Amino acid sequence: METENDILDTPAKELPASPVETTLTMISDKWKVLILRDLMPGTKRFGELKKSIGHVSQKVLTAQLRQMEESGLLTRTVFAEVPPHVEYTLTDLGYSLKPILDAMQEWGENYKAQNGQ
Repeated sequence: METENDILDTPAKELPASPVETTLTMISDKWKVLILRDLMPGTKRFGELKKSIGHVSQKVLTAQLRQMEESGLLTRTVFAEVPPHVEYTLTDLGYSLKPILDAMQEWGENYKAQNGQ
């Protein structure tokens, strides 16, 4: 069975034939969508992301950030100071997902409104 890591490590020419499936491959985890959402306004440090996302473990958040960096959705900048800190910023590719996230937000708001929430 193919894992998410196998898919992300696949060269672009071997990505799924369906563009929708390719998009889902890139943002298939709920944490990735929340990371994208929280980085849209700008750069954040690891601790800020962990706090804004909520109930994600440090291990899972680190793994998701690494996968997103490998796939070109964000950049990681390490500052050599004491204590060291790391900042994450979306790349142009990451920012290009904004219309998708906006559409997801609008859909979610409409769904909640129609269901009395």
